[in-house]
Amino acid sequence: MASSLSQQAYAEAVEKLAASTGTATAAQLATVADEILSVAALLRAQPRLRRALTDPSRDGAERAELLRSLLSGKVSEASVSTLTALVAGRFSAPAELLDVTERLGVEAVLRSADKGGKLADVEDELFRFGQIVSGNPQLAVTLGDPGAPTTRRVKLVEDLLKGKSQPATVRLVEVALEGFGGRGFEGSLTRLVELTAAKRDRQVAYVTVARPLTDADEQALAAKLATIYDRPVSIQIEVNPAIIGGASVRVGSDLYDGTILRRLNAAKQAFAK
Repeated sequence: MASSLSQQAYAEAVEKLAASTGTATAAQLATVADEILSVAALLRAQPRLRRALTDPSRDGAERAELLRSLLSGKVSEASVSTLTALVAGRFSAPAELLDVTERLGVEAVLRSADKGGKLADVEDELFRFGQIVSGNPQLAVTLGDPGAPTTRRVKLVEDLLKGKSQPATVRLVEVALEGFGGRGFEGSLTRLVELTAAKRDRQVAYVTVARPLTDADEQALAAKLATIYDRPVSIQIEVNPAIIGGASVRVGSDLYDGTILRRLNAAKQAFAK
């Protein structure tokens, strides 16, 4: 979990990102996102650089100047100013710098999608791709293997998604391949779905049903959950005939399991006693 120090540094960097890209187009924001994520990749590969950029014996201005000297002329000024604002902050451990830099890159990707009016599409595409992966054990093993070359896994993702999904979706799946925030691949995808929904000021409800809901039923469920959680809710539906009937709904740590399968299993357990 990020410390309060790194959270403050991240918040200040997000402010700088907003100020430096206020008039940027979706394409320009996507470029900034790629640049920030490239720096995250550099930090992942260079532990000594992470330590230097979080060294508490150096003041924030010195750390910022060190990073500026490395990046100037290689990435846009928007990326330089955003990242130097980040490293000028304080961190409890060098690893936190990698985590918040990666998170900052994701924020830029989401801003790009938002600028293009594609956030809802990206959220749905991330969730659907997660469902495809979880339903295909071989694909799950291939994409989730941290020992496999990242370039090979990225190429597989591009072959599967390019031309069928938003560019922001493809970029975020690539982030998930790196293990976003130290998570496994499928856990990273789930977290990215939730961050995309949060960017739309929505809570995610994961709903499992035996057969597809009608539009009216989905809207009614979303309205009911929005009342319970006091904010708009994004419904992500998985159809699983094995539950027979009813529905399972998970929002955050809250789980309502009203499936017929659960009731049958409970009845079996009761008879077995």
